[in-house]
Amino acid sequence: MNSDFVIASHSLVLLANLPGHMANSEMIAENVCTNPARVRKIMSTLRKNGLVKTKEGIGGGYILNCDPEKTTLSQIYKASSYGSLKPHWCTGDPEKSCVISSNTQVIMDQIFNESELHLQSFFNQITISNVLERIKNLE
Repeated sequence: MNSDFVIASHSLVLLANLPGHMANSEMIAENVCTNPARVRKIMSTLRKNGLVKTKEGIGGGYILNCDPEKTTLSQIYKASSYGSLKPHWCTGDPEKSCVISSNTQVIMDQIFNESELHLQSFFNQITISNVLERIKNLE
């Protein structure tokens, strides 16, 4: 899994904690502990998926465009990181005569696809509000 999902989730939880208020990329980046350019890239993806709205210019930034009570981590994962469980490289070679080498990629692909389904099912049970509540309960 890549860190885009964590940054996206953190950003949306931060915005949920600021209902009705804008946050610019610098503010979000400081809170997330990353750089503003990375935040803007991820927030662009979230905007394309309808999770945030943007306002450009002075006083602009990002505002939540989804219901934190209904928006799940699965939706965030699909928007920011879907398919990232599967590595870009897999062992084996489908052209080799060895049954292990020639079939490992296919089987690992199936396993990663099944893992994505299980992960999404788990993430479907957790909303942005749930994450915010867990954070506030640590205080």
